[in-house]
Amino acid sequence: MNGEIRALLARLGGLPVSVDTIDDNGDLYAAGLSSFASVQLMLGLEEAFDIEFPDHLLNRKSFASIAAIENTVKTILADRKVA
Repeated sequence: MNGEIRALLARLGGLPVSVDTIDDNGDLYAAGLSSFASVQLMLGLEEAFDIEFPDHLLNRKSFASIAAIENTVKTILADRKVA
């Protein structure tokens, strides 16, 4: 999952640095992720993982780092299995 998130971030994030140089817990907004790019990334994640982000997870914290994105996607997938 981490690799797919990194690939999407590289393609959709519009970052001025290589995704390979960003630690899993590194601040993506400090690395240059914009609000617009985070929306594009969200749409890419929804398509790639066949999920839909609920309103309560549409926040800066959910996209703050690669680890945060991975945890958010895992939460959505786990909630879908329970439902």
